[in-house]
This record gives sequence, structure tokens and C-alpha cells, in this order.
Amino acid sequence: MDLKAPGNRLYVLGVTRAEPGGSAWYRLLDIQGGAVPAPVAESIETMRALHRAIQAGLVRACHDCSEGGLAVAAAEMALAGGLGLRLSLAELPRTSEVTRNDLALFSETGGRFLVEVPAKEAAAFEELMDGVPWACLGAVTEQNELRISGLQDGEVIIAQVEALKAAWKQEV
Repeated sequence: MDLKAPGNRLYVLGVTRAEPGGSAWYRLLDIQGGAVPAPVAESIETMRALHRAIQAGLVRACHDCSEGGLAVAAAEMALAGGLGLRLSLAELPRTSEVTRNDLALFSETGGRFLVEVPAKEAAAFEELMDGVPWACLGAVTEQNELRISGLQDGEVIIAQVEALKAAWKQEV
């Protein structure tokens, strides 16, 4: 789960749907309602492709995006590895209902993964992902910060990893 090395690429596998209902994000904002994550039949193919990539030694780290969404998965990987990351949501595989950054970042759609792959293995990894939804969203950085650019606009999250760690320790 922990990020391993600066320069490694970060891929998202699976389609993000507008499913924030019951999410940690909605609980934080005290919002009731919204679509809750439904089973995703196609995710078995995503998992099989990911398994093949793991078996081939192409995956350095992986985290599911179910609890807390993509933003939480990214933050947890940065915290665990003590490294930063940069992501752009512009190419995020998503349904047409995912038009806002908060949905893209915090939707808890199942069957999605954030995967770290060495840059030199990117072509081989992408070949193994043929037939499943994926996108390269960014890379691991040496900077001790999480930077995420939105669907259409500029950066929507800039957070120091140490600040995230301090906030996490207060919650535990």
C-alpha cells in the first residue's frame, strides 16, 4: 500500500460513479442521501487484469478506492510511504454523472484501485490492462505533499503529508 519510489506512475483502474451516499465525505459534511455504492459486475475483469500485473511483478503498490474514495487512497499511500504524489483527475475514467471534483475524489464506487507502477514498466502494465477502464493520473514525487488537480480546473488539493499524518493521528 505504501508508495515506493519517486518517478513511479500512478494509475487508477475502474470507473468512478457518482456514489457518495453513506461515504466518509458525506458523513463529514453531515449530508444524508445520495447513491450508495452498488456492486460492479465488470470489476471482476479489472481484478483479474490487476492480478496478472501483480504476478508479472509490475505493481509496486496498490490500494482500493472503496472507503473514502480516490483522495483517501492517495493520502493513505503517501502517509504509508512517506512520499508525495501528483494526480490529475482530467483523464479519470468516470460516468457522465461525475461532473464535480468532490464526486471524483470521494465517491466510494467499488472495484477501483490506485496502482503504483515503475515508469520503465508502464507499457507492459498498460498492455495487461487492455479491455478494462484505466488511466495514468500522475506520479510519485519526492516532495512531501499531496497535489491533485481537478476535472477541469487547477489544483483542488494541496496538502503536506505531515499535516495529513497529524490529522489522522487525531482521529485514531
